Amino acid sequence: MGKSNSKLINQLFDFKGAPLLAVGVLALFYLEKRYALRKRKDSLRERLKTNSMVSSTAIVALRLSLIPALVKAAFLAGERNLGLLRVLRLPSPFNHIISFLLLDYGSYRWHKLNHRMPFLWRFHQVHHADLDLDVTTALRFHFGEVLISVLYRGGWALLAGVTPRQVLVYELIFEGATNFHHTNLRLPRHIDRGLARLIVTPRMHGIHHSVVRDETDSNYSVILNIWDRLHQSLRLDIPQDQINTGVPYIRHHANASELMVMPLQPKAEWKFPDGQVPLRL
Repeated sequence: MGKSNSKLINQLFDFKGAPLLAVGVLALFYLEKRYALRKRKDSLRERLKTNSMVSSTAIVALRLSLIPALVKAAFLAGERNLGLLRVLRLPSPFNHIISFLLLDYGSYRWHKLNHRMPFLWRFHQVHHADLDLDVTTALRFHFGEVLISVLYRGGWALLAGVTPRQVLVYELIFEGATNFHHTNLRLPRHIDRGLARLIVTPRMHGIHHSVVRDETDSNYSVILNIWDRLHQSLRLDIPQDQINTGVPYIRHHANASELMVMPLQPKAEWKFPDGQVPLRL
């Protein structure tokens, strides 16, 4: 990693973006406690303890592995004139718009792969095994998932031909959007409906965390939900009070130790402990 890339990460991500994200998380945490969308099922204190322990390792992996890899991939694209945007040579405004769309579509594809490929799901289920859904869930990822994503997301940035600044700006918006749509914040319905025409909202993503398989296998978008619309994976029809959050085969509060070793275990069947398959009646 060159000095210029490290300086860019420090200036844009560490000194500007990260503090804003931290303030955003605290604000969302306060607001979702005051204006709750879904009733809690698990102890908030225990969830905070577990999710903070799991997320701390993921944040380290993000900053020390994924962020440098994304910037390095973008740097190589420019140095060796690789990637779609390097071929198209679009005017600056269009270049920024297309770079954002390309990166966001890549995030959609990566999220979908995490649900479709058994090996990737073994890591991603750590995020979905939370019995409640709030802003702390947005940070609860297994560090192994973050490390594995380096190969895919770094390769995608290289193929797209984005710049280091573009990939960092996208990553900051990506993290902010992830925090927002995982929150348990009850937005007025007309505001939620208006936002859902373009971006992922808490109600929309709440459906994705349902124990019903068809609902979990929907709403993969991270920022713009156009990708779910194009691939017909959009669901907006399930009321939040009818969503049973989590994965069916884990119906207890899994502590940090259980979650960290979860990827080492065989993929479980999509059933409740009593053998019943969750269905929407």
